Amino acid sequence: MKFSDLVFKKNQSGIGALISFDNGWQVSVVAGKMAYCNPRKDNLDPSAYSSFEVAVLNPAGDFATGELLQSVDDVVGWCGRDDIDNIIAMVADQ
Repeated sequence: MKFSDLVFKKNQSGIGALISFDNGWQVSVVAGKMAYCNPRKDNLDPSAYSSFEVAVLNPAGDFATGELLQSVDDVVGWCGRDDIDNIIAMVADQ
């Protein structure tokens, strides 16, 4: 799975895609006016964004972004497509 495989859907806060892995982990990728992304605008086509906000959830459904990515927050912002590919690979290996 790579960024290019994500299927984004419009939601109340922009666009988002959720990947669920066989190991129970999930990766959420979002963009919109309230997300840490560029540009910070709602409901654009994914190709219009140069960066996205990402969250990692463990099998219990808890935020694990900090634990896995050495972040102090529940989400990491301004992630480029290559960054997201690396996060996806990391989570798939959990």
